[in-house]
Amino acid sequence: MTRRVEVRRDEVEFSAVRSQGAGGQNVNKVSSAAHLRFDIQASSLPDDVKAALRALPDQRITDEGVVVIKAQTHRSLPRNQSDALARLQALVDEVLHPDAPRRPTKPTRASRQRRLAGKATRSQVKATRSRVRVGQE
Repeated sequence: MTRRVEVRRDEVEFSAVRSQGAGGQNVNKVSSAAHLRFDIQASSLPDDVKAALRALPDQRITDEGVVVIKAQTHRSLPRNQSDALARLQALVDEVLHPDAPRRPTKPTRASRQRRLAGKATRSQVKATRSRVRVGQE
């Protein structure tokens, strides 16, 4: 059973800012980029999710516990807002489903032998490239 926690849209604060980069005259006139601000502590998320979000080493989370996401890939403000909201939801989902811990493994005996045989072959190829010495036999 997978756990799903939805980020409520009324807990998110949006502000429109001007986009960066190319866009011609439009980029100088229209504020189509979206700045999303989400206060972790003031949200309705469960306490364990709040703590896990605060513990993330992510540059989008400020010291005060506010997630700031800037979305500017689309040319319209509503699409950038939904993109920013989706990225925030992905961040929360990432916290809910952490990666499984890696179990260290050992290479098999055959793979070690193949690796050493390859190294020996390569060494032999490089040894044949050496300079031929004239007069010494």
